[in-house]
Amino acid sequence: MLGDRSIWLRLVIAGVALVALIFAVEAWQAPFRFHLHDVAPQGVTARIDFGRVDALNTERQRTEREEEVPFVFNHDPKPLENLPAKLRSSLGEVAMASRLSMLPSSTKEAFGLTDRKKTGAKPADGNAQTRFNALKQAVSAEQGTTGNRIDEILAEFVEFTAPLKRGLLDSKALERANIHADDTIGVFSQAAPQAREVVAPTDVQLTQLVQDTGRLGKSWESYERLDGIRPQLTSWLLVEAPVTLHYDPAATRAERQRVRASVDLVTEAIFKGDILVRPGEQINEQSMPILKAEYDALQDNIGWGQRIFRVGTVFTLLIVLASLNGYYLLRNHPHLVRSLGQLSVYLATIVLAVLLARLASLDPWRAEVVPIVTATMIFAIAYNQVLATITAFTLSLIATLSTGAQLGEFVVLMSVATTAVIPLHRVASRSTLIKVGFLLGTVFSLVTLGTAILGQQVPLAVWSSAALFDYSELLTRSLAGAGWCVFTGFLVAGGLPFIERTFGVVTDISLLELSDVSHPLLKEFVSRAPGTYNHSISVATIGEAAADRIGANGLLVRVGAYFHDIGKMLKPNYFIENMSSESDSRHEHLAPAMSTLIIIGHVKDGSDLARRHHLPQPIIDFIEQHHSTTLVEYFFHEATKQADQQPDHKTNAEESSFRYPGPKPMSREAGVMMLADAVESASRTLVDPTPKRIESLVHEITLKRLMDGQFDDSSLTLSEIHVIEESLVKSLTGIYHGRIKYPEQRTA
Repeated sequence: MLGDRSIWLRLVIAGVALVALIFAVEAWQAPFRFHLHDVAPQGVTARIDFGRVDALNTERQRTEREEEVPFVFNHDPKPLENLPAKLRSSLGEVAMASRLSMLPSSTKEAFGLTDRKKTGAKPADGNAQTRFNALKQAVSAEQGTTGNRIDEILAEFVEFTAPLKRGLLDSKALERANIHADDTIGVFSQAAPQAREVVAPTDVQLTQLVQDTGRLGKSWESYERLDGIRPQLTSWLLVEAPVTLHYDPAATRAERQRVRASVDLVTEAIFKGDILVRPGEQINEQSMPILKAEYDALQDNIGWGQRIFRVGTVFTLLIVLASLNGYYLLRNHPHLVRSLGQLSVYLATIVLAVLLARLASLDPWRAEVVPIVTATMIFAIAYNQVLATITAFTLSLIATLSTGAQLGEFVVLMSVATTAVIPLHRVASRSTLIKVGFLLGTVFSLVTLGTAILGQQVPLAVWSSAALFDYSELLTRSLAGAGWCVFTGFLVAGGLPFIERTFGVVTDISLLELSDVSHPLLKEFVSRAPGTYNHSISVATIGEAAADRIGANGLLVRVGAYFHDIGKMLKPNYFIENMSSESDSRHEHLAPAMSTLIIIGHVKDGSDLARRHHLPQPIIDFIEQHHSTTLVEYFFHEATKQADQQPDHKTNAEESSFRYPGPKPMSREAGVMMLADAVESASRTLVDPTPKRIESLVHEITLKRLMDGQFDDSSLTLSEIHVIEESLVKSLTGIYHGRIKYPEQRTA
């Protein structure tokens, strides 16, 4: 037995699944058992000395240092170098003009020689003509020349505007960058990229500088020639002075990130015995990082020897659970173990459910119920309720141990998972799954609250006002878990087609879709082989009734019967139900062995057609199993007669050559349909189908199939076979019931 390669292959698949579970639960380390807002009745004290990073203070210091970083502005000083030349040109135009009207409009605007007041400029005294006369007098020489007076003004202007070398910016740029007056600005000059000057925004705003309290405004009196034309020159500066500072957000962010990274982590030393969470307090955002730091410190102190011992312990527990589940599968679901594909999908689903449950159990989700109940519902749909319940127990136990949850949480998970199994014997509609989700939500809330109440020494004390306040988080968590249960119902309902395709099952929803007579394969079937189609309809009718009598899936039998003989439509004239009474049988000109090959071939042809039209595997199973390994008796007897007459052809009458290839029915539904197909075909040969003859025929065929071992793999019991036999007799009797002859029929 151990030498069988297939057995070793299945053991390897199971071993891979166990190793995957080891990684899924992170067996080398203990689970972190604390969650936000959980109450610690006995409190939590430090088990070892450890240090932790004070994230709150670290972040506060980093934020403070970040706020100290000035906003980065790039300074281009070249436009300011041209400012004296511009002023010389403007003053020259004033000197050359004998009256105000001769000045260019741009120059008049610049010097404020209009009656309109410039924003930011100090209002000038008198009218425009008066201001022009003052400016004209300032630039005119006493001997009638202008050069020396303008040069003197420019010399003072260069010294006066020296503070502008820091740069000038637009006030709107401050608004766009959300820079306030109390912030600082870092000025980087293109002429000296490595140098940086930190200034206040008011130091680089011309509107602030020229005011009486500004740096330029305070120095007017120090320059005699400039002070005389102060209003005009102020207006000119506000118009002509260029913006040389430009905000660099990327450089600002980079500088702040650099400063943040340079701040050392703030650490806090905690000693063994220190109280981390006081008795009766909730675990909050402040205490959770401390508990996590202690957990990490403990994990760092665990050596490889202890980790290996822990992995071995977990592996042993998984071996025990795997043995229990494997024993059940071998005894009750051997077909699942025999199929490498189905076994791999089953084990992969378990591993994935455990992994997702562990990840979903973390804050803030606390949704481990979703993957566990989803897997349980899938197994209930794909296999049966017992297997789903056993698997739910395994998943709940592994999830509880791997997350450090309490016994009450295991009870909740197991209660919800078991409740999910009960209504899923049949999935008649997607609304069934959604209703199950709401039912699970109710069970989750009730069991969660119930386990919490029973965990108290004085259960009725829970309803006191103080206790209700303490249990508000429990109520919130129970409602959140109920919401996750409802979500699971919608999740499984939405993923039902994928589940059916992956696990090779069909629900009543898909069966009802397949039973539609407008299905392309059925339409082709009725047009090419109408006799066989009518036979299939009859088999579906009597088979469904028989399956319902024993508690099997009658709808599955009905739909399987619709398609079980579709292979006959490729060669319809070789089957008696499609032959007319006037035509000769094509088998009269063929050897029995050849006729048998054609008859048996409709099984393979049918399965090929089904796969080509993407029918689900359970329907294909009906096509392949509906004749089991039964004998094609008519042609076998013909071959035997020919062999008796011609001794040289005895090898042509070997019984194995006249049997269908099988396999035998692997389910109760397939067993029902095999028998329904046989008795329906045989009943058509009865000349006078009285109830007694029908009963005798059905019993004879049933007994022959039973003695031939055709029900061995179907899990049908003798009592169920007897009930099926009674149902088939009743159905056929109803079909062939006697009718009263009318007078014209008697005289005909």
